[in-house]
Amino acid sequence: MTAPAESRTSPRRQERHARRTRRVRRVRRAVAVAVLLSALGSWLVLSRSATGTPASASASVSAPAADGDTTTAAADAGTDPGTGTDAGTDPDADAGSVLAAALGGLDGHFAVAVTDPGSGASAAWGADSFVTASIVKVDILAALLLRNDGVLTGDQKAAAALMIEQSDNDAATALFDAVGGAPGLDRANATFGLTGTVAGTDGFWGLTSTTAADQAQLLRVVFTEDSPLGSASRAYLAKLMGLVADDQDWGVSAADQGGAVQLKNGWLPRDSTGLWVVNSIGRIEYGGRPLLVSVLSDGSATEDAGIALVESVAATAVRAFADGAQ
Repeated sequence: MTAPAESRTSPRRQERHARRTRRVRRVRRAVAVAVLLSALGSWLVLSRSATGTPASASASVSAPAADGDTTTAAADAGTDPGTGTDAGTDPDADAGSVLAAALGGLDGHFAVAVTDPGSGASAAWGADSFVTASIVKVDILAALLLRNDGVLTGDQKAAAALMIEQSDNDAATALFDAVGGAPGLDRANATFGLTGTVAGTDGFWGLTSTTAADQAQLLRVVFTEDSPLGSASRAYLAKLMGLVADDQDWGVSAADQGGAVQLKNGWLPRDSTGLWVVNSIGRIEYGGRPLLVSVLSDGSATEDAGIALVESVAATAVRAFADGAQ
C-alpha cells in the first residue's frame, strides 16, 4: 500500500531534496567536462538547423516480451539510428544546435527532448523508437482520465496511486484493461497527438514503443492547457507524479534546480541481451522556469549504468537547452 499523504512529512521532503542535490552535483561535475569537450570540438561547425546522430547509436533494439519493470525479454526488433531534430522555429533551431553539440560527446544509445511550456520552445536529440517500460503508466492513466471524463472510481484511484507512485505492475494491468487494452490506448494517443507511439499488444503494456518527441507531447498533455484533459485531470496526474517512492526519485530530477519534481521512470532488463532499458520523463525547474524533459535509453550493461546515463543526458540537455533558448 502507499503511504497516506499526511505521512509525507516536511522532514522527509527535505531529506529527499538533500539526496537529490548531492546526486545532481555529482552529475553536473561529470556533465561539465562532457559539455566542454564536446563544445570545443563541434560548436563552431553546427548550423542553426543542425542535426545529430546519438553517439554509439545502436542499429537494433531488443524488445521485451512482457510488461513492467522486472520483465525479461524474448525477441529483438530492428530500428534505425536516430538523428537530432529541431522543432522548426529559429529559437528552437538555436536550442537544437546547442543540444547537438553538448550531447555529441556522450556515449550510449539514447534520445532526449526538452520543452519550455511557457515559451513553447523545444529541442530534441534522437528519433529512434524505444520500449517504454513503466513510463507508459503515465500514458495509461491519462487515457483512463480521458475515457472517463476525469471521473474515476475509488478502486481506480487506489490503483492509479499504486501505479504512478510505486510503479505497481498489477495496478497498471488493471487500468490498462480499463482503457480497452492496446486499441484503447492507441485511440487515446491519437487524441493526445502521439504519432510515433504504438501500444504493446496481448496485454503487454510494457512493450509499448515510443519516441522522445512523443513523450514530450504526452508531457504537454499533462502539464499544459493545450490538452484534451481537463484541468482537474491534469492536476491529479501531476500530483501523483510528484509523489513517487523515494527509491524511484531519479532520472530527469538530476537536472532540477527547484526541488518540485514530477516524474515517472521505467527500467527493464532483457534476457536476450542482458542489457537494460532505462527511461525517465517529467517536469523539473531550471533557471527559474519549468521544463518538460523526456529521456529514453537502452543498451546499458546494468540498471545503475542506465540510470547514470539518463541522469547525465538529462542534466546535459537541460543546461544546453537553457543556454540555446535564451
